[in-house]
Formats: sequence, structure tokens, C-alpha cells
Amino acid sequence: MKIKVVCIQTNSSQFPSKNIKMLDEIFNKIRSPKINLICLPECVAIFSDEKKRINNFLSDWNNKFLELIKYYSRKKRSYILIGSIPQKNKNNKFFNRSLIIDPEGEIISSYDKINLFDVFLSNKEKYIESKNYDSGKKISLSRLPWGNLGMTICYDLRFPLLYKKLAKKGAHFFSIPAAFTYTTGISHWESLLRARAIENGCFVFAPAQCGHHDNGRRTFGNSMIIDPWGKILKRAKHSIGSISCDIDLEKVNFYRKRIPAMTKY
Repeated sequence: MKIKVVCIQTNSSQFPSKNIKMLDEIFNKIRSPKINLICLPECVAIFSDEKKRINNFLSDWNNKFLELIKYYSRKKRSYILIGSIPQKNKNNKFFNRSLIIDPEGEIISSYDKINLFDVFLSNKEKYIESKNYDSGKKISLSRLPWGNLGMTICYDLRFPLLYKKLAKKGAHFFSIPAAFTYTTGISHWESLLRARAIENGCFVFAPAQCGHHDNGRRTFGNSMIIDPWGKILKRAKHSIGSISCDIDLEKVNFYRKRIPAMTKY
């Protein structure tokens, strides 16, 4: 069985109105008649570390953004992965939440990012995601009509046991929406994505943010679709747009039989 997967690459802003306009334009350029899954990157609706801006998004823009995605899921008869949007927690913080919308426009799966991006790359470049966000507590496997999708987000990529758990629960694919920094991306992004695919015999769908953002961040881009052998099937560069690929689901079992690493843990 084969399915078509699309990964969208964005340069999201602090301003939700700009992000909605950008996504509307990208969706309208996707002409494939039948797409099974469309994947959006992390922080796709709002790219900001400011709590006030995030709260304003939730009060003024969250429903508008979701309605846009639901509209295109129905129009294209596709499942859509929202890489992440903020969702309010009870303690005045947020969860960095990934959602899957089905072709009827219904939310069918969610995942709250477990591993938060608290890193110190240099005196000038540090990130404390836990300042505004809480960690999720549960792994999430979405059972789609053509296979099981293990849901993760960005920095989760550096924690291989999470992916092993998802694979052992039956994942055939991993979604890894990201806003990978340029600093780490240029050295680690491809290596980590291919490693997660190879060690678990899974496809990897990795839609990413790209370029210079209006909050001062710079992200690496290079969205990828990778097969269970670690082969990069499609790769974006550093600009806004999309990549697409036909996925042969039989490759999961084929490569797992050749290298039965899943039985050793």
C-alpha cells in the first residue's frame, strides 16, 4: 500500500494573522489530487516566547487558526498534523501541543511535548522553553487508517527511548515537527532524524520552520521525509513551501525483517 505525504515548511511570525495568510497561500499551491497526510511544523500558528502574545493568540486567534486547518482537511480530504500550537495549562503556563485533524475536520489525536528545549548554546544563544511551558506526561500513538503515527515534537528528537517506546507500541511512522535552531540544525538535524528512522525501522516526517523570524530566532529549515532505511526521500532547503512523497508502507516490515533490532529490547 502507498500513501502520499506532504510536509509544509514555514517561516512563522509573532503575528498570527501573517501565519494564517502564509498557510492559506501554501495550501492553495498544493495541487496533488489525493493526499493522505499533510504535516505542519512546530510553532506554526504563533512563533513567540512572550506570554502576553501567546495569551492573545489563545483569546483572539486560536479558533480562527483551527478553522483554517479544518477547512483544508475537509477540502483536501486529508489528515493534517498541526505541528504545535500553545494550549493553556491550569497553572498559568502552556502545553506545546501537536494535533491531528481528520478529513471531517475533527481533532482525533493530541500530544503534549515531553522534552522541553532548555539549552545554553553560548553566552548569546540560550533557550528556556520551561519558562512558559510545562512538559507533557504521556506518549501518543495515533492510529490512522493506513498505519500508526508516533507523535513527537522537535527537541524530543534527542531522546531515542521515546521513539523506541512508540515503535514497540506499533508506530510505523514518526512525526517530528520542529523549529530547530540554525546553530544545532546545521550539525545535528539530519543525523538525528536518520538515526531515529534507522534504529526503529520507521518512516520519519519532519516539517520544519526556516529562516530569520521577527522575534530574533533563526531556524534551520531542511524539512525531510525519510524511509526506514534512513534514506532521505525528499528534502526542502531554506525557503517557505512544501515537499511531497509517495510512501510505500511495505518498507517498514521489509527493513525490520532484514535488521530485526526491534526484538532486542
